[in-house]
Amino acid sequence: MHDILPEQISLWQTLEDRARVVLEGYGYQELRTPLLEVTELFARSIGEVTDIVEKEMYSFDDRNGESLSLRPEGTASCVRAAIEHGLFSSPRRLWYRGPMFRHERPQKGRYRQFHQIGVEVFGLEGPDIDQEVVLLTRRLWNAVGLRGLRLEINSLGEGEERAVYCRELTDYLQRDVQYLDEDSRRRLQTNPLRVLDSKNPDMQEVIAGAPRILDHLGKESREHFDRFCAGLDQAGIGYQVNPRLVRGLDYYNRTVFEWITDSLGAQGTVCAGGRYDTLVAQLGGPRTPAVGFALGLERLVAMLGAGQSLSLDGLDAYLVAVGEAPMAKALVVAEDLRNAVPGLRLLCHCGGGSFKSQFKKADRSGARYALVLGEGELERGIIGVKPLREAGEQLEVALEELPAFFTGKA
Repeated sequence: MHDILPEQISLWQTLEDRARVVLEGYGYQELRTPLLEVTELFARSIGEVTDIVEKEMYSFDDRNGESLSLRPEGTASCVRAAIEHGLFSSPRRLWYRGPMFRHERPQKGRYRQFHQIGVEVFGLEGPDIDQEVVLLTRRLWNAVGLRGLRLEINSLGEGEERAVYCRELTDYLQRDVQYLDEDSRRRLQTNPLRVLDSKNPDMQEVIAGAPRILDHLGKESREHFDRFCAGLDQAGIGYQVNPRLVRGLDYYNRTVFEWITDSLGAQGTVCAGGRYDTLVAQLGGPRTPAVGFALGLERLVAMLGAGQSLSLDGLDAYLVAVGEAPMAKALVVAEDLRNAVPGLRLLCHCGGGSFKSQFKKADRSGARYALVLGEGELERGIIGVKPLREAGEQLEVALEELPAFFTGKA
C-alpha cells in the first residue's frame, strides 16, 4: 500500500474530475458504498474458487464473530446496495470511485490498496448499452488525453452454452495436463475457463490451441455479440476479438471487454468489464440484466505520468509580503480577493523572510503570477503583479481593481 503525495494529487484530482464530468454527461449517478462488507457477499458473487476469494481478500471476524472483508472490487457492493435500497424500479446508471483491497504480490501498476472508478447499469439487456459503456470509456480516454490503448472483446455466452464449452475445454486441457502449472491444474477441476486467463508464458502454446468459446454460442448470444460488434464498427471504434478473454470473475456472461496498454509491462489491463445478467438474482434481488466496468486509477496515473499529456491547473497567484505592515495586510488582501473571485487559487506567503527568498518560493510554487506587497505598494494602495510563466513586465494594479484583473474585466 502506498501514499499519494501532494506533488501527485493534482494529477489524481484532474483525472477524477474529468471522469466525473464524462460520467454525468451520460446520465450516471454516483453511489458510495462501505469499504467493509460481509465476506459471503464476495464469495457468492466473485466465485469461491477465484484467486480473489481464495488468496487475496483481507478478511477477519468482527467482535460478533461475523466474517467481514475489505472490498476487493466494486460490483458486488453496488448490487448489494441496489437490492437493499430497491434501485431496480427502472433502468439505473450508477458510478462509484474509491479504494479496493487485494493481498497481491506488488508490482508495477498493482498495489494491495488500489483505486477504481467503475460504472454499473441495471435493467437494460440489449447490446446497445454494452456499446454505450465502451463509447463512454473512449470519451474518457479523450478527455484525459490518453493514447495507445487497444480494445479487446469476447462473448462468454450463457450458462448452458458455457457449460458445454467447459466440458470440451476440460477434455482438451486434460490431454496436455503435463504442461499446466499447479494453479491451472487446480482450476481445471473447479473453473477451467480461468486456465485461459493464465499469464504463464510456458502455457501460452497450449492455451492458443484450445477450443474457442465463440464457436459454442447459441443463436441469441451470437446475435447479441454480432450486434455489439456492428455497433462498435458504426461508431468507428477499433477492436480485436480475443477468444481467450474470459475475465477473472465468475459472474460475467455474454459481452466482456478490456482496454489494454503495452506501456505497463505485465499489468496491461487499464479498464475491464462486461455483462453479468444473473448476479442480481443470485444475490437475492429480482432478475435484472446488468453491465459495467472498472478502471484502475493507479494505472492511468502511471501512463499519464510517463509522457502522456494531461494539462494540470495549478495556483493562480502567490502573494509575497515584505515588511511588518504589508505582512499584516496581506492576509486581508488575500481574503478579499478570494471573496471577490470564487475559485481563485491563491497562496499567501506566511512565515516571513526576505523578498528574494519569498519570490523564489513563489516561482517554485508553479503559480501564474506573483503578487508583491511592500511598504511602498501599501502606501500607494497598489500591488505588484509579476507574470511567472510567461514573459512580461511587472504591473502595478490598484488593490480595488485586483479582482477585475483576475476575472479578465480590467
